Order: sequence, then C-alpha cells, then structure tokens
Amino acid sequence: MKNKSTHFLFSYGTLQLKKVQIETYGRKLIGKIDTLEGFEIKQQEILNENVITKSGKKFHPIAVPSKNKSDFIDGVIFEITENELLETDKYEVSAYKRVQKKFKSGNKAWVYILNKV
Repeated sequence: MKNKSTHFLFSYGTLQLKKVQIETYGRKLIGKIDTLEGFEIKQQEILNENVITKSGKKFHPIAVPSKNKSDFIDGVIFEITENELLETDKYEVSAYKRVQKKFKSGNKAWVYILNKV
C-alpha cells in the first residue's frame, strides 16, 4: 500500500516536459501512459511570467469536459509526493483546478482541468 504522502498526477501537457519537471520538482518524473475519457483539449493563455519561463510556452493545453463522451485525452500518470503536489498547485494558474478522476486503466489520479469561475 502506498504512503499517504504519495499521490498520482495525470499530465497531458507541460508537466511532461523534462525542464518543467526539473525546475518544479528537482527531478525527472517517471510515469505510465493513460487516458482521460470524456474530456477534450483547449488552449489556455498563460499570463504568469514564472510559468511561461519554466515551460517556454505562452499557451498551455487545458482539459475541458466534452459533450462528446467518446472524446479523450492521452497523457501520463506520475507518482509524486505531497510536497510535489503542492508545488504543482503553485505551477498551475487559476484557470486550472485540481480534481480526482478515474482513468481508462481504472486507476485514479489528480488532474488539472478548466476552472469555471
């Protein structure tokens, strides 16, 4: 059984980049490919200069619930620590919210999706 301080995080975008992982977590993450069903990718303009510097991108993908249940997003589920999850919360801008979802594999993980304010 996993330690309580261990979390699973699904990434479909910039958190898969080695540079972002090193600058956010101080290490390269190892993960397993998985699929989030019932969501589609849109683009989100990033205004936070620190995030743009880490990712090298002004627009990041953002998961949005789809009306078409056959839509899906491929990505990677990483195993991270409690502190790394908190660092991820700092990295993701307010357009994103963290929710727990079940994936095609049957595994559950945190994922950042559109935050409808």
